[in-house]
Amino acid sequence: MLFAVAFALALAVTLVLVPGRAVQAGTLEEAITELQHDWEVIRYQTPAAERERRFEALSAKAHKLSEAHPGRSEPLVWEGIIVSSWAAERGGLGALGLVKQAKSLYEAAIAIDGKVLDGSAYNSLGVLYYKVPGWPIGFGSDDKARELLQQALALNPDGIDPNFFYGEYLLESNQPAEAIRYLERAIAAPPRPGRQIADTGRREEARELLQRARQQM
Repeated sequence: MLFAVAFALALAVTLVLVPGRAVQAGTLEEAITELQHDWEVIRYQTPAAERERRFEALSAKAHKLSEAHPGRSEPLVWEGIIVSSWAAERGGLGALGLVKQAKSLYEAAIAIDGKVLDGSAYNSLGVLYYKVPGWPIGFGSDDKARELLQQALALNPDGIDPNFFYGEYLLESNQPAEAIRYLERAIAAPPRPGRQIADTGRREEARELLQRARQQM
């Protein structure tokens, strides 16, 4: 997920005005890029039997980055994504604690600046709300999911992830016609520099969902 244009401009200003902080920001950007790459390799190129263990290790690495950069949203977002992925691999009620941890991370990121990383915190939190069971087991809510996913789309209307996950949400909400529209957008989304592994994997997932949606028409 790319940094939002506003964040890139803010970073450019920092480079000019506060050289010491610029070095720190550059280091953070490099660390985020490394987390992104590690995540997509585990998610799309690692055998299923190994993914839970590797996401657990990566979550520890992400947590250290969050602790090293208090007041920054970006590491919190990626820590949340990694913890969410770890929860998905663990599965069942045993994953609920991890899901709640990810929820708190996304909420903390949004409280600082929800627009960073093209609104990924809104998108990822919205996914949790439609994936997790509702009360009394969990905090799931279709209405809250829709609200958050639409916020993510407003910030990144052409992005592969917000279109994919809103399409998936619509399909799971028995709205296949609307789902098709967003899944087609996800497949046609512009490539993200340096994210070839993730883009290829996500497009394949979108094609599978698109086939399901068309079968339900």
